[in-house]
Amino acid sequence: MKVKKFDQINVLPFIDIMLVLLVVVLTTASFVAKGTIPVDLPEASSKKAPVEKMKTIVIRRDGTLFFEEKRVGFEELKRIVGSLDPKRDAILIKSDAKSRFQNFVKVIDLLKSSGFKKISIETKR
Repeated sequence: MKVKKFDQINVLPFIDIMLVLLVVVLTTASFVAKGTIPVDLPEASSKKAPVEKMKTIVIRRDGTLFFEEKRVGFEELKRIVGSLDPKRDAILIKSDAKSRFQNFVKVIDLLKSSGFKKISIETKR
């Protein structure tokens, strides 16, 4: 039996494997790039001055709520928001960047359930 001399490497399977790996890496990289969400949400590149007088709700870092610079509880805020006209009044929300997101969601949910459409969020530039 004659032993065949091995003097060449077949690179076609190697190229196939490399192309598959390249597709996997590029697909994974695109999911990772699209999945990143900036954590520091209160900063924005554009800033538009309010045209009309807005009612202001402030959410502090510790979850304390203020309506027009007066400290209020959530139940009192419900009562105040219920007395406003959703078609005429506009609301500006100033939320601390370090506050719990749940506090922000509760306020937005309260405003949406009361029928408010003019809701703005103040950010820093």
